[in-house]
Amino acid sequence: MVASATWGKFFMRGSVSTLATTLLLVAAAVSLRAGQPTPAKPCLEPGLGDAAAARVVSLTGQVNVLHDSQPFALNVGDTIQTKQVIISGEDGNAIFCVADGSTFEVFPNSEVVFRDNPPNWRDMLDLLVGRIRVQIQKLGGPNPNRIQTPTATISVRGTIFDVTVDDEERTTEVAVEEGQVEVRHRLIPSSNPKLVNAGETLKVWADEPLSQSRIDKGAAAQRLLRALMDAVYTGVSNTRVGTGGGTTPGGTPTGPSVGQSGPPPPPVKAPPPPPSN
Repeated sequence: MVASATWGKFFMRGSVSTLATTLLLVAAAVSLRAGQPTPAKPCLEPGLGDAAAARVVSLTGQVNVLHDSQPFALNVGDTIQTKQVIISGEDGNAIFCVADGSTFEVFPNSEVVFRDNPPNWRDMLDLLVGRIRVQIQKLGGPNPNRIQTPTATISVRGTIFDVTVDDEERTTEVAVEEGQVEVRHRLIPSSNPKLVNAGETLKVWADEPLSQSRIDKGAAAQRLLRALMDAVYTGVSNTRVGTGGGTTPGGTPTGPSVGQSGPPPPPVKAPPPPPSN
């Protein structure tokens, strides 16, 4: 009986400690999110008027777009066109807005092709590797869009979801925050599609039909932790001013940023002694 009471007190202390830690993490995430770059224009009023373009509305770190196989650094306010490839560095994170107000976020170490199948504007993105987060505007009704990966085709009509491609595992993971998505196996067309609802995660393996893939219905805590980690990472990235090695759209090479390693400044010489009387 005494042991039970002691364990109960320990559990309660552990619960309070865990709750306090979680609240601290949330507070830190909110604080750091407040330091993110302000979008050039709200995505609900994109002003693009061109389904073939997407505009950068938020950016930290190094994010490039390929022109004739050459990387050019993106900045807030720049636009990308169909079939262009977006590549993010180790500290790169960018949010893009399309004409209907939908957005997609590219996380570090990712490679994405924008509208690789024009003029079919339903094919929005091809994620080759890395991770993206997509929010499709409903526009008062269904707004069909598709995301392609090496192993999966994801069809949506208005939802918020993450897609992660691991090229070593040859897998695609789809995590839905809001709404519903349909996932089809891209390499095994005969495999029946699966519906993934809010709070669920599905992993697609290259050599396994979807019938063998189990939907994880308890992924909400994992997504919360990932969101907190993203907030912390983005906040830390905002303390640095870009990275080196890229080229601006105008063709100017980008030099080392503040905080990068380089030769130390020369020592300050002491002033000469005053003249003797």
